[in-house]
Amino acid sequence: MKFTMTLPEQTTKMTVKDLLEQEWLVPRKVRHFIRTRKGILINGENCHFQTFVQSGDVITLMLEASDYPERNILLGDEKMIHVLYEDEHIIIVNKPYGMKTHPNQPDEKDTLVNHLAAYLAPDFQPHVVHRLDKETSGAILFAKNPFVLPILGRLLEQKKIYRRYQAVVHGTLKKDLTINQKIGRDRHDRRKRRIDPKGGKPAITHITVAKQTGKQTSVYCQLDTGRTHQIRVHLASIGHPLVGDPLYSRNPSGRLMLHAYELHLHHPFTNQEISVQALPGLWK
Repeated sequence: MKFTMTLPEQTTKMTVKDLLEQEWLVPRKVRHFIRTRKGILINGENCHFQTFVQSGDVITLMLEASDYPERNILLGDEKMIHVLYEDEHIIIVNKPYGMKTHPNQPDEKDTLVNHLAAYLAPDFQPHVVHRLDKETSGAILFAKNPFVLPILGRLLEQKKIYRRYQAVVHGTLKKDLTINQKIGRDRHDRRKRRIDPKGGKPAITHITVAKQTGKQTSVYCQLDTGRTHQIRVHLASIGHPLVGDPLYSRNPSGRLMLHAYELHLHHPFTNQEISVQALPGLWK
């Protein structure tokens, strides 16, 4: 793998060592290999790890296949992939309802990861940054190489990847609200999560009312955290479960009405703003 990046205007002056270790989160073992084989260039010239870099410098990084060994992923059907954004490092796709994000068994090949692996082959492999439930559709971000994966993971942890969901709930919600309730595992059903004030993990969901239709309310949901089933558990906890929810609604029918509608982030290498909408969504 060979990557060439121009450091953006906001880049603070730092050493090559700090760039690789602190900014790009390159593992220690890989940094050692890069140093010993002189696998990094600044503006086309060889450099030392104590050389300083700054805004506008062109960084060329040369990696070997052994630095990041490939995984064995069964190839699915590339025609199942609907691309919302793609470049050398990342890809955002629109996941269909009813499709798992990734395989749980080595012989599975009908998940989004399998189909994306077929789309990216033979030059790249997909790496999961975050997940969507099988029943949830919409925008989902993947790394196209393991080099960028930890950087995207840090952006997610720092809440610098903005995600907004569309949902339809039972009942009438008349005003916007924020749900701040810890979520933990359900002791009686391993598939489910529940509100757990003592042993759960912090979870915050912001709800914006869009419109009422009969006995249902269309809402937007924005997450400050990314707990499993967070939106589903939070809305069910206030008496407004998602329409079609097979786990948290008493009378589910039809598809789960939850869709990852928007995704925004700044590119980790260029600082370019990337904004996508997964159309058509649940409503216009």
